[in-house]
Amino acid sequence: MEKNLKRRQFIKTSAVAATGLTFIHSAIKSSGKNMDGNPIRLGGPVSGNFNDPSEWVKALKTLGYSAAYCPVQPGASSELIKSFRAEAKKNNILIAEVGAWNNMMDLKETARKEAIEKNIKALQLADEIGAGCCVNISGARGEIWDGPYPGNYSKETFDMIVETVRHVIDQAKPVNAFYTIEPMPYMVPDTPDSYLELIKAVGRKQFGAHLDVVNMISSPQKYFNNGAFIKECFAKMGNMIKSIHAKDIIILPKLTVNLEECRPGLGVLDYGVYLRETSKLKDIPFMLEHLEKMEDYKLAADYVRSAGAKEGITFV
Repeated sequence: MEKNLKRRQFIKTSAVAATGLTFIHSAIKSSGKNMDGNPIRLGGPVSGNFNDPSEWVKALKTLGYSAAYCPVQPGASSELIKSFRAEAKKNNILIAEVGAWNNMMDLKETARKEAIEKNIKALQLADEIGAGCCVNISGARGEIWDGPYPGNYSKETFDMIVETVRHVIDQAKPVNAFYTIEPMPYMVPDTPDSYLELIKAVGRKQFGAHLDVVNMISSPQKYFNNGAFIKECFAKMGNMIKSIHAKDIIILPKLTVNLEECRPGLGVLDYGVYLRETSKLKDIPFMLEHLEKMEDYKLAADYVRSAGAKEGITFV
């Protein structure tokens, strides 16, 4: 703190010194030292089903990851869960999230109840294994679990989402893990504001935010101004964010708007802004997803690290 005060006093009294300090800052930044933010935890899937936590950690470290998707499913033995938690902590691996991935808004009551029960168990697993959050989408009022339907935006559906999220949290009773809903293009939440509205309506301490910027870029305006939109997401959701998905987006030259996700580096997403904003948060996992081959994940990770290096951002 004293050093910073002296620097500010010096800048006020010497324009030449200010120029020199700016040059030094740029030089340090280009060397990969992030002066202004936290190191980022990059993560992604690893190949294989692991019963040996040490082999799981080895696979993660081979890829240079310090964050990971949950390696076990709900129903795993307490001994196995504890062993993965201990091995992750020992090796400074952050378990980012447990994915539930089903339709809690299913039109069929039996299927809906089964989906909700899986979310309760997934959140309990997240808490037991030390994951930051459990994540699902809110669900669709139609046959396709993540499909676009007019009922997705009705007041009745919003109220159902609120009551369902409350029920999941109240039944699971997590101590540390958060329950989160991944934003989607055509269901609640689909914007930072609608996410804040949902969080306020749910009113549970253990309900946090899951950030997937690409899923909320649903117009040419957001697409071409995605840097500003990314900043808006972080400004509004900030410390409520528990996990982040990293992918990219491209617009296709069609007669109607056609936006498709793609591998980081193959689209237009401003990764400089994305990573700078992420580095303002501490120990929030930045997770690659939805790629077909492990070679693609390596290319994606290389691109993200390169984009970070240009911004002076480091990775754990």
